[in-house]
Amino acid sequence: MRYPKLPLGCAVLLVLTPACTQIPESGWRPLWNGQDLAGWDMFMTNPDPSWNVPGLKRDEQGKYLEPIGLNKDPLHVFTVENIDGRPAIHVSGQGFGTITTKESFANFHLHLQVKWGEKKWGSKLNAPRDCGLLYFCHGELGFEHKTWPRSIEFQIQEHDMGDLYALATKVTVNARHEGRLWLYDPKAEPTVFEQKPPVGNRCVKLGDPEKPHGEWNTLDLICVGGDSIHVVNGVVVMRLHHAQRIDGATPAPLTAGQISLQTEGAEVFYRDIELRPVTAVPAEFAERP
Repeated sequence: MRYPKLPLGCAVLLVLTPACTQIPESGWRPLWNGQDLAGWDMFMTNPDPSWNVPGLKRDEQGKYLEPIGLNKDPLHVFTVENIDGRPAIHVSGQGFGTITTKESFANFHLHLQVKWGEKKWGSKLNAPRDCGLLYFCHGELGFEHKTWPRSIEFQIQEHDMGDLYALATKVTVNARHEGRLWLYDPKAEPTVFEQKPPVGNRCVKLGDPEKPHGEWNTLDLICVGGDSIHVVNGVVVMRLHHAQRIDGATPAPLTAGQISLQTEGAEVFYRDIELRPVTAVPAEFAERP
């Protein structure tokens, strides 16, 4: 990793407390300690009926009636292992859920690496491998589909890395309609994405810079105000604007929130999860005239 450890108790957002004076010169800080999931909350939804999870209620057909819930992992979905000579969060993929930072962040540059494993589970056995990076998370865990928090999703799916899903939120992207899909197009008209017709909540990213299966992919997420940028292996694949929360009487600006990593039926590894505060888009990701 390219940063030293911060003193215990220090947290960086935009305003630093007096106790947090020893900031790395680069401004980067780890969001994961490389040892366990301290600082993160876990939420797992209702498991597949074929899996044995003691203590959960079932109906007469054997379907689970309740989620596994908060900070419980009877299936050992989230573990820490040494992968390729370095510590990583190993996500088995068995079931749907998230690990979510306890802290909230605004105006930041998030950097991490992700690599696919081999296993797939349940309803995802014959589907592309899938997970996601959720940001601007707010409200209760498991709100959307009784699984995800309200958030903006930086999709992580085979050959779809960087797609948008607006999860109980709304956000604007320059996009064009092609067939049944909306595609990011910097030259197209601004389009509002939310989970209702006629547009819906998904926008497909530009290009496919994902590396071959088995290699680590580098993801960067830049958020300034309510705007964000999805970057895959150094390539900007989408620019998003004016994120809004819709859990009140009227839509309101969405400029901060927690960060979540998904498990969604496929084995995946996450490592080098780090963040730095920013006040503007870094030059290497700025929009060119």
